[in-house]
Amino acid sequence: MSSAVDVETPPREIRPDAEPPRRRGDSIRTLVRGVGQTLITFGLVALLFVVYELYVTDILAAREQDQLTQQIQEQWADLPPADAPTVGPPEGAPAPAPVPAPAPAPAPAPAPESIQAGLGDPFAVLHIPRLGDDYERVVVEGTAQVQLAQGPGHYLDTAMPGQEGNFAVAGHRIGRGSPFLDLDRMQPGDAIVVETASNWYVYRVLGDAATGDFGTDPSGIPGLQIVHPSQIDVIAATPGGGNASGAYLTLTTCHPKYSAAQRLIIHARLDGAPLSKAAAPDGPPALNG
Repeated sequence: MSSAVDVETPPREIRPDAEPPRRRGDSIRTLVRGVGQTLITFGLVALLFVVYELYVTDILAAREQDQLTQQIQEQWADLPPADAPTVGPPEGAPAPAPVPAPAPAPAPAPAPESIQAGLGDPFAVLHIPRLGDDYERVVVEGTAQVQLAQGPGHYLDTAMPGQEGNFAVAGHRIGRGSPFLDLDRMQPGDAIVVETASNWYVYRVLGDAATGDFGTDPSGIPGLQIVHPSQIDVIAATPGGGNASGAYLTLTTCHPKYSAAQRLIIHARLDGAPLSKAAAPDGPPALNG
């Protein structure tokens, strides 16, 4: 009688360096993990960029403004005084006979000075009491990014302060000092004072100060408007290209905040004659009131 013989199956050889078979789920998890890490990296880079644009550039622009302020004050201090002192007789000479003084004639208003500014040069200081009693920004020539990183910039080929035409100035609303951050707070009749080496110029925002309506000026020019960036006639000699004449000031900045989709425009007109800094070293009443 035959008996069954049990055949023992030899054990499988296990190689210590063999990798276990990879499952499909492991590959998906690895892919998702890689994508997640990439997105986190991009997010951190974007966050750093935002911090740089909103805060670091403000710090850098503030330093630039400090340097420009010092530079322009030194330039103005080196200019000859507007009214040179009279020279008296030599010492020991007989005094001249007294002559009856003629009736004083009214002093003529100072004419706008001829300003020559090279690209990037500071040439004026902008004071806007509505934006703060201590609000002042040095204006440089040009509106390229390198100039606007320093502060407000004057559009090339537009009028200079006090001149017939349109003294047009651009400035950032967010970042790089944010000089025009709160430009939307301006009201009709608000003063915008421009200081130059010799004179003060007071401009008034167009519109009805009593009602707050920006659109009532006889010139047809609104005191405030929102336009597309391509609408460059806002900086024309007569803002908007109309038939009115006069000495205007235009401020432009991005709108809304944190966007460059549109432009916020403020239009103002020169109010009265220039005021000599020799006669009013502390500024006009519009600045000190």
